[in-house]
Formats: sequence, structure tokens, C-alpha cells
Amino acid sequence: MIEPEMRKAIFLLHREGMGARGIARSLQISRNTVKSIIAGQGAMPDTSRKDKIRIDPELLRRLHDECQGFVQRVHEKLVEEENIEVKYSTLTRMIRELGLGKEINERCDRVPDVPGAEMQHDTSSYIIALGDRPREKVIASSLYLRYSKRRYLKFYRSFNRFRMKCFFHEALMHWGCSASTCVIDNTNLARQSGIGKNAVMAPEMAAFSSQYGFEFLCHEKGHSDRKAGEERSFWTVETNFFPGRRFLDFEDLNAQGFEWATVRMEHRPTGKAGLIPSKAFEYEQRHLIALPHHLPAPYLARGRGTDQYGFAAVDGNYFWVPGKDRRDVIVLEFSDRLKIYCGRDFLIEYPLPPDGVKNKRFSPEGPEPRHAPKNRRKPTVEEEKRLRALGETVGAWLDFALEPGGIARHRAVRELYRLSRETPAPVFLRAVERALKFRIHSVMTIRRIAYLYMNEDQITLPSAEVDESLLERATYLEGRLTDQPDLTAWEGMMDADEEESEPDHG
Repeated sequence: MIEPEMRKAIFLLHREGMGARGIARSLQISRNTVKSIIAGQGAMPDTSRKDKIRIDPELLRRLHDECQGFVQRVHEKLVEEENIEVKYSTLTRMIRELGLGKEINERCDRVPDVPGAEMQHDTSSYIIALGDRPREKVIASSLYLRYSKRRYLKFYRSFNRFRMKCFFHEALMHWGCSASTCVIDNTNLARQSGIGKNAVMAPEMAAFSSQYGFEFLCHEKGHSDRKAGEERSFWTVETNFFPGRRFLDFEDLNAQGFEWATVRMEHRPTGKAGLIPSKAFEYEQRHLIALPHHLPAPYLARGRGTDQYGFAAVDGNYFWVPGKDRRDVIVLEFSDRLKIYCGRDFLIEYPLPPDGVKNKRFSPEGPEPRHAPKNRRKPTVEEEKRLRALGETVGAWLDFALEPGGIARHRAVRELYRLSRETPAPVFLRAVERALKFRIHSVMTIRRIAYLYMNEDQITLPSAEVDESLLERATYLEGRLTDQPDLTAWEGMMDADEEESEPDHG
């Protein structure tokens, strides 16, 4: 495309007497192009498209509304009902030129910083190193006062509506006050339907925010700059909090995050004006909504039963319930503790276990309960560790035969460990090696292989050493009157194994 100024220059050179060949050689332009520009007297050619078919814009608008914006249906109605033959590509171009079906990208308004008027909340996920684990996913939740630039930061493993309530309660009670509006994105943790200014908050979250004197406000779709202060806060977390810091565990991460957000950043000058958040908050505090100290913390109510030993299971851990009967209880889970009730009677309170603690039992200070929970999971980490220590062959079979997780894995590990204790080590290793060679998954088959090797080598199991003081133990005296166990099934199994090992000479 030759620019308009170049076209004028070519035409002026022609008028001054320079030939087309000389103009083309000096400007390095095709001679035919120079001739066409001279013929047009240096003016820009008219490249506007002249459609053979013209459709009334009002007709297109009406059909577009009737067909709910589906252009293919508009094309069918033009051809079938209006007798207008038009190509589909031409129709789509006409609709685009009319701006039909396209959201108008309006400009954002600049909202002034008014003391006490607004706070902003958002979450962001990160992959960081925690202790000896190089890649752990955490979710950062941050609350930001727009005027005074004050922050509150906390990390979570997962973030849901309950944790959102707990975070707001902790942050606002730490400040002792709240702004009148909280700008959020269109998250379904607080929003029930709609987007932006048409968003309708979930009744549960609307009732929660009213207790603290503020309302949620969703910004328009694609206008995340409406909470630019919060977005900048996460950039500061990435560039100032994480670099150069080591975190021993999840609790250490939150402890350092709390100190960084509420101490270090509050006394650091912010922006070009050098505003100090702690000083600005002293002025803004008189415009914020003061909160009473007795506001109840959010909690989840869970109904639980107690087992025969008095334990109630909550999130993979077991908590002892006072009393002597097996009654149903209500467990109230707060952000940092558990409270157990029976009806309206308060029974006991426990702090929440640290991050990652599972399958543990908790009881008040003093003597521990005599029995463990009935349904407590029994991990096989120690058994598997001892099996792998027996040799590389056993470890290779475990990697080959066992599933990544589940009950079947634990059962197989326990059975294999029991077999390793019941048979001599050389026989056990030979049996596992044979199972690995022939890709055998069943521990029962490995047991039969071990019995076969023992019969071939005529190996007898050593007799067990019995402590004579056993007869005086309290547990023996307590169970001495029970019936003797029936072991005939085991004797029959040994006979069956011997019959299978005998060759058939018939």
C-alpha cells in the first residue's frame, strides 16, 4: 500500500516533467504502479466494498432479536421468509458492523479513595517448598483496606465458603472494624447468580456480611482492575514475601505471613506518596464500622456418634468424649478448635490438630484412655519399611504387585509381613523371587511357594520360646476361661498342600 504522501509526491514529480521510468527508478517502485498513481492524480483509490445486496439494518436487528442472536437461524429466515439470497459470510460481516451480539467494552470509572468506604478480597494459589517437600500447593487469602493500604494474609490448603467466613472473622476482628463495601471477583463462594452489578449474593453470605456491617460487591467481568490494590498485594507477596524465606511447615508459613502482613508491611512506606499504612489507618479508623468484641466466630456443626471406647471421628482423627455411655454428640468446628456438645451440654474442647496430622487420637491431659478407637485406621508404613529392608527383591515385588493405595494394599502388606515372620528368611526370599519372576500378585500363592520350598528342604520351624511368667499376667488370667480356638482348618490346609506337591504316577 502506497501512502498518500508518496502518491502526492509521485504526481508532483510527473507534473514537473519527470518520466514514469525515472520516478520508478528513483523511488524503487514498479513502473505500472507509478502509471496508475499518475492516472489517479495522486489520490487514494476508493477501496470501499460495494455490496450488490443491501439489507435493511432494522430488519437485521429484528431478526437478530427474534433468533436470540443465533446468526445461522437469521440466515435461514432471510432466505426462506424474506427471499433475500445472501452469503453467510456477508451476513456475519453486516451483523458485526451493526454491533449486534457484541458486548460493549465500556471504560472503567476511577473510584476515589474514600476513608472507610471500601476493602478488597481475593485468593491466589502458589507452589512453594514446605520443609523437606519441594512442591506444595497453598492458597493465599488476602484482605486489603483500599484507603490505608492495610493487609491481612493467611494461607490455606483448600478454600471454601466456611474458610472464607473464618478468614473474614479473623481479619476484621484483628482490625476491630470493617469497611462498608468489600469488592470481590465473581466467585461462587459468595455469589449465587448473576455477574458484576447484576450479581446476587448467596443468602448465607449476605447474612454473614450484615453481621459485620459490610456488603459484597462483584466487579464487572474482565474488570479485575477494580480491585487493583488486591492484585498488587499478591504481586508483593510473590516478590517480597516468598523470596529468601524458608518455611518449616504450614504453621510456620502462616506465622511468618501474619508477621509480614501485620507488622512489616504496616510500617513500610507505600507508593510514590510514601504512605505508611499504620499511620493512615489511625485516620481511617474513625470512618470505619466499629465491631463489637462478642461477635461469634463461624463454625461448622457436625453430628457424630461415639464408638464403644468413647471416641468420635472428625476429619480422620479421633477425639475422646467424656462420659460412660455411647451417645451421639454434635461437634462444632471453628477455625482453630473443636467443641463437643451433647444436646445443649458442653462436654469438652480440643485445639485443631496441626496440618497433615491424620489417624491420631486425642484426649485430655492426664492418663490416656485404655483402648484405642474401634475404627482407627492401621497404617502399614512400618511393615512395608521392614519388608523392603529384607532385600531388593522384596522391594521390587512390592512396587510391581501393590496398587497405589486402598485397603487391598494394606491387607497384602500385612499378609506378606506375617509370612516373613513365619518362614525362614532364605525361604521367604526365594518365594518372593519366584513370584516376581512369574509376575504373581497373590500373597497366598507366595505362601504356598514358601511351603513347597520348606517341604523340599525338610525345614522344620523352630519352636517358640514361651515366657513362664505369662501365666501370671493379668491379661492371661482374664482370658483363661475362654474356649480354646479351633485350629483344625489350618491342619487341613497343610495336608492339602502336601497332596498337591506329590507327583501323579498314575
